[in-house]
Amino acid sequence: MQGPQLFGHPRGLLTLFLTEMWERATYYGMRAILILFMTALIAQGGLGLDDKTASSIYGLYISATYLSSLWGGWVADRLIGQQRAIIYGGVLITIGNALLVVSNTGFFFVGLAIIVFGTGLLKPNISAIVAQLYPEGGSRRDAGFSIFYMGINVGAFLGQLLVPIIAAAAGWKIGFVVPALGMAFGVSQFILGRKHLHNAGAQPPGQPAGWWPVYGLVIVALIIVVLGFTGTVTFNPTAIAVTANWAMIALAAAYFAYLLLFAGLDRIEKGRTLAMIALFIACAMFWAGFEQAGASFTLFAERYTDRNIFGWEIPGGAVQGANSLFIIIFAPIFASIWVALGRRNLDPSAPAKFALGLILMGMGFLVMFFAAGLVVSGEKVLPTWLLITYLFHTFGELCLSPVGLSSMTKLAPPRFVGQVMGVWFLATAIGNNLAGQFAGEIDPNNLPAMPGAYLYLFWWGTIAGLVLLALTPFIKRLMGGVK
Repeated sequence: MQGPQLFGHPRGLLTLFLTEMWERATYYGMRAILILFMTALIAQGGLGLDDKTASSIYGLYISATYLSSLWGGWVADRLIGQQRAIIYGGVLITIGNALLVVSNTGFFFVGLAIIVFGTGLLKPNISAIVAQLYPEGGSRRDAGFSIFYMGINVGAFLGQLLVPIIAAAAGWKIGFVVPALGMAFGVSQFILGRKHLHNAGAQPPGQPAGWWPVYGLVIVALIIVVLGFTGTVTFNPTAIAVTANWAMIALAAAYFAYLLLFAGLDRIEKGRTLAMIALFIACAMFWAGFEQAGASFTLFAERYTDRNIFGWEIPGGAVQGANSLFIIIFAPIFASIWVALGRRNLDPSAPAKFALGLILMGMGFLVMFFAAGLVVSGEKVLPTWLLITYLFHTFGELCLSPVGLSSMTKLAPPRFVGQVMGVWFLATAIGNNLAGQFAGEIDPNNLPAMPGAYLYLFWWGTIAGLVLLALTPFIKRLMGGVK
């Protein structure tokens, strides 16, 4: 794509970088205080929910933001184009965060739902436009995506640091105002810088479709809101989370069964589909542990960690910002390691990297097992326990996450690549929803059971990783030469 260049890249990349940075600052900033707000006493301005209910809501919310990407991608491809999807998504995210400020439980949940739809419109489509800025592909596109993803982590770090600090100093309401203002600023600069994108994402790339699926979804959402506000139906988040998880698992199983039995795949493609199933399961299991960051780890930081540094108490929600900081520091190092190993033909295969990611995630929970043991004995622990855990989990993420999408695009039959990408988001959604259920099992009224809960997650990741490592030679054969 021709046009003004900035340091050898299209000028439009800066517009997308800043938009994504502000969106991620909004998303992770709100996420940093979400479970703390839900579990805070009503007298303290919170919702006064128990940990199990709040954790289920957290898991459902995080899960839904990934599932909504399927809907948002379809709307952009068939109806409005990616540029307008980003604008509408950003506006919805701003409105949703603004509704969280209202001291009303009903408006709070409506706000979360609106954020989900807004994230679904913005998140997948902004990445799609980045790719369109580099129609030639190649290493220049890879470099562009590397710069873009740095914006993700910078935004996440700023949001996780600033929003909890502001909320602790000025109250929950102001804490939720900040993400709303951040997203409003992000959308404004996107509109002003949109001209630098030229025609990238301006028009729907797919066959036009009718609006009836959108109208139907809005009507269903409105019915649910009315039933909730009037008290006609009482929703049980814990039961909904369990049902949602089984429904998503059934959907994934049905899709893979379709690929294997009815899609007309040849022998090599069926083998690769079996390899995709193994990576799908590993992905879901990883995020079920990793997403404790915004759930049980945040509550642990708030309640059981001595966060006093030189007379200033670090807000509990800010501790999770360590993950984003570690990614910024270590992502280039890991990339260099993989390149160096590749030159020597020693670069681990995708299943091996997934296995290593699961094992590292498990090791993080072993650290938490010992930290929880100190809490049971009556001590408040230093933040270093959580920081070491986040370091292990970041290393695990850097082993697993960067190769996930790439591997699935290579393994998927060419005519099913788009569908497989949607299924990959489903794996993340399942893991995130499970994370909320696991966090809900850590009962603050039964502290002696907390070390056992973290030990369970240690075995969850470690055993899964070791099994996957043992199966790696077999899975590599199934991959049919895909690296």
